[in-house]
Amino acid sequence: MKLPSLQIDNLVAKVPIIQGAMGVGVSLSKLASAVANEGGIGVISGVQIGFNEPDFETNNKEANLRALRKEINKARHLSPGGILGVNFLVAMNNYKEMVKAAIEEKIDLIVSGAGLPKELPEFIKGTKTKIAPIVSSGKAAYLISKLWDKRYNYAPDMVIVEGPDAGGHLGFSVEELQNEKKPVLSNIVKDVLEAIKPYREKYNKLIPVIAAGGIFSGEDIAKYISIGASGVQMATRFVVTEECDADINFKTAYLNASEDDIQLVKSPVGMPGRAIRNSFIKSLEEGIKPVKKCYSCLHPCNPATTPYCISKALIEAVRGNISEGLIFTGINSYKLNKMTTVKELIKQLISEAEASMT
Repeated sequence: MKLPSLQIDNLVAKVPIIQGAMGVGVSLSKLASAVANEGGIGVISGVQIGFNEPDFETNNKEANLRALRKEINKARHLSPGGILGVNFLVAMNNYKEMVKAAIEEKIDLIVSGAGLPKELPEFIKGTKTKIAPIVSSGKAAYLISKLWDKRYNYAPDMVIVEGPDAGGHLGFSVEELQNEKKPVLSNIVKDVLEAIKPYREKYNKLIPVIAAGGIFSGEDIAKYISIGASGVQMATRFVVTEECDADINFKTAYLNASEDDIQLVKSPVGMPGRAIRNSFIKSLEEGIKPVKKCYSCLHPCNPATTPYCISKALIEAVRGNISEGLIFTGINSYKLNKMTTVKELIKQLISEAEASMT
């Protein structure tokens, strides 16, 4: 059986795979455009995207805005006909400015999580940009849909459902994640499908639901499509591709990780995360790492009490300083065993998925 396309209003992705955003700097224009060129949806991470700009330390806000515009334009040049998105954390202190800049650059899709993007429909009025909240429960999907409906007479163009096996910041408590009966992604997807049903009907709108978090194989893709998802979001699989924007040492850390190396970590913004155990994490267990430079990038991060600077930790990692960096990862990165290309990876995933759907 052939894998279906993914339709988001007037946008149609030939392959129902969204490349999840990875920041800082792991998914920029090179990776996003490569995925878009293969028929999927490539997503640039918007968090601290200006880390390579010369004035990043002294003029953080402008450096990020400038770099965002550069990366969107680079990606569009590399994939003129592909579908491209940007992911912004609601917790970013420059959230509104970054969203507006992306829309001005005519980005196709804005994905937004780490909080509910309550004002997002306001920014896209009169534009062709689509918006997709990231949720971790049917309740959250219902709340954001209800709010957008009431306040803006608008329903999500797509909903991404991120389960407990994802990398980066997670929308669950540590207790939920460590519980043997932790939330199951397939159940959450079904809850979200039910939660948004009234808004699909009211707006006569498809509102595709995308499964995310721990999805590794084509068989996984087929599984979630069979229960009603319109596609999947995958991030970890794209790290060990030639096109991934991270340093080779970052990619090698994924290839060398064992299952026991993948653990939960405490984020300065109060959300648990999943990362590869290294010297940096071991040092955190020994005590707080003083913050020498605060970028005022996220709220409610407080430099006086935070255990470490997450911006610095993520920037060190993406640049290849693995021992001093925070290496976010999905739960299945230990299964990775070789470098590949985006083209070969997507070809493999499609083949596996279609074989499972027959």
